Amino acid sequence: MLRLVLPKGSLEAATMRLFEDADLTVSRASDVDYRATIADPRIDDVRILRPQEIPRYVTDGLFDIGITGRDWIEETSADVHTLAQLHYSKATARPIRMVLAVAGDSPAMTVADLRPGLRVHTEYPELTRRFFERHGIDARISLSYGATEAKIPEIADAVVEITETGRALRAAGLKVIDTILVSYTEFIANPASYADPVKRHAMEQLTTLLNGTLEARGRVLVKLNVDEANLNRVIALLPAMKAPTVSKLFGNGGYAVETVVPKTEINTLIPALKDHGATDIIELPIAKIIH
Repeated sequence: MLRLVLPKGSLEAATMRLFEDADLTVSRASDVDYRATIADPRIDDVRILRPQEIPRYVTDGLFDIGITGRDWIEETSADVHTLAQLHYSKATARPIRMVLAVAGDSPAMTVADLRPGLRVHTEYPELTRRFFERHGIDARISLSYGATEAKIPEIADAVVEITETGRALRAAGLKVIDTILVSYTEFIANPASYADPVKRHAMEQLTTLLNGTLEARGRVLVKLNVDEANLNRVIALLPAMKAPTVSKLFGNGGYAVETVVPKTEINTLIPALKDHGATDIIELPIAKIIH
């Protein structure tokens, strides 16, 4: 039913892991194969291509759905429908930032301090051109094929580059003077395909699975038993998405309690629960959380 295109390159491993966690495992003959399959009746065809190309291919109807970054959607001015903003990137759950950077010893502190005719290198020439046009600055913009941060000062006066942590820019002795765009990974659809009710329903179901998987990351299910005398003390310790589930145990066995908590809190929470009278505490992984 649906033709899907996934990103090759920096987003590839994180995307494959997301689909596997969502029980939509991508199968291919080798890690360098551009064709793949997913054992799901809603997905007929899978390709793995550069994220730079994906927005245009989806716009042109070569694929019904795809995953790429907001940066490439904006760079290509693609006409796509966003099904979901997916909060993951190549290394973290944070978005990437597209920034304007100059040499660390440059007197420029803002884009307004830059002189006309400056040399700017970037992998995003169209976005960069529009940015400098908005600021009324005449810039000589050149396409960079990588290692962009290394081109200051001999080759470029400034660069427009993406960063997730800022580490590479700092290591190159650069400073950021403006943020042009904040970019999350996006699940996108061809508008004509999205207008088809059958395809749209399939797209929405896949979106539910991907969002549910991301929602579950970093959370665990905690189950415990507690007697009536300690119930309120234990409940007061528990974070919850809404409210803990509390069930009466058979006879006079007290109560069973369960809730979802951040995994980062579990090692302090479990001992505290025990100190407050909880017993039979179980920590369980969660695959998906669907609201």
